[in-house]
Amino acid sequence: MIRLTTEAIDAQQWTEFVRRPHCGAVVTFLGTVRDLTGDEVTVALDYEAYPPMAEKKMAEIEAEVRQRWPIGEIALIHRLGRLVVGEISVLVAVSCPHRAEAFEACRFAIDRLKEVVPIWKRENAPNGQTQWIHPPQTPR
Repeated sequence: MIRLTTEAIDAQQWTEFVRRPHCGAVVTFLGTVRDLTGDEVTVALDYEAYPPMAEKKMAEIEAEVRQRWPIGEIALIHRLGRLVVGEISVLVAVSCPHRAEAFEACRFAIDRLKEVVPIWKRENAPNGQTQWIHPPQTPR
């Protein structure tokens, strides 16, 4: 399941969505808006995307994860629009029969999402200044 949304991400809903009776492990990653980037204070982030392009890349990640690991279910959800400190910007939830596979699949999915999905982020400072942040060349 992939989704871009302007609505708040309900972590419990998506964690439950991926649960399967034959899977003993569910790993959920939440990316949240933090108040500091290095020494710079952030009050909000703006996320923008061209949905057809972003969804295509997200679907490719989902397919690759399903091919590499014995996935029960996977959810890749990313917020668009203005988010304030503490809000969830991205969720990846994965279920697998065993925990090692679930952790590996979840980590791979979020790293690939940050690396290849064209979603742009603008940081908003308390003084009204903004700065577009481009994804790093290597996953963090």
